[in-house]
Amino acid sequence: MSRFDLRQSCEKAFTGLEAAIVLIAFVVVAAVFSYVILGAGFFTSQTAQATVQSGVKVASSSILLDGNVYGIRVDNNPYLSYVNVSVALTAGGTPMDLSQIIVSYADNNGGYNSSLTYMGVAQDGGTPCASIVGGTAGGDGRWCIAEKLNNETAGATLDNNAQMILSVGVPATATANTKFSLNFQPVGGAVLPLKRTVPATINPVQILY
Repeated sequence: MSRFDLRQSCEKAFTGLEAAIVLIAFVVVAAVFSYVILGAGFFTSQTAQATVQSGVKVASSSILLDGNVYGIRVDNNPYLSYVNVSVALTAGGTPMDLSQIIVSYADNNGGYNSSLTYMGVAQDGGTPCASIVGGTAGGDGRWCIAEKLNNETAGATLDNNAQMILSVGVPATATANTKFSLNFQPVGGAVLPLKRTVPATINPVQILY
């Protein structure tokens, strides 16, 4: 074999080796790229799943207003004494212990802006809520469960397809034309905000809008 033929054979061999190296490099790059894409996909899927689970948890541990909000005046006072709010679980919700929720009140006359004290379930043989939150005995700043409707579980646990009427004591600042807000915050659930206005003429019982 001549020197020229040997050189040509070597060049062909090197060309095949270079092609193999390039092919291997492409395969490695493609594998790494695929791994990165799959990892990002798995991460996105897990994040979406966690978001959905969190949303379901919040939705299943929330309450909603089920009826009107009533303002109650006691002893011909020129202000509201307490309000009655009927609540129920959101659709598909799980039973909730209402004694664990946080109830807060605030109005545009400087009424207290803090959480209220839970006083129990009046229907279970306790003192009627009207006596607890009526205002004449320091009832403002307190709230209790006045009545349970279609609720089979004892205590403060709210069942599906049931209602509870909550009586919330309000301060003497809830006079005529006062705008106030009530917030009901379940543990781990979405807050139920209510904004109402005391009417110009305060009756013993009235619907608040």
